[in-house]
Amino acid sequence: MISRPDKNQKRLRRHKRVRGKISGTASVPRLCVYRSLNNISAQIIDDDAGKTLVAAASNEKDFAANGANKDGAKEVGLLIGKRAIAKGIENVVFDRGGYLYHGRVQQLAEGAREAGLKF
Repeated sequence: MISRPDKNQKRLRRHKRVRGKISGTASVPRLCVYRSLNNISAQIIDDDAGKTLVAAASNEKDFAANGANKDGAKEVGLLIGKRAIAKGIENVVFDRGGYLYHGRVQQLAEGAREAGLKF
């Protein structure tokens, strides 16, 4: 019997490898992306202090768009960018979470850049 590879295990392995190379500081925090089948979320994290500075997700109460498509992902990117700029955060390190930089992850990044984040 042929066993299928566990895609999430492979993603977590890629994420662990990337996290060994990048981390967020107080001056340049990390923009971390999590993508599920129905929603997408992003956090800006200071890894030195172990604190989440800003967060946005497609399953929030006031969020109108669908998080399962690219338009919703772009809205989440715009939302996290606006919240970060309001807190005084301009420069971040992008952590794609082991996902390919394609589709919803790419649209979230572009939305965050349009809102004013630099990475």
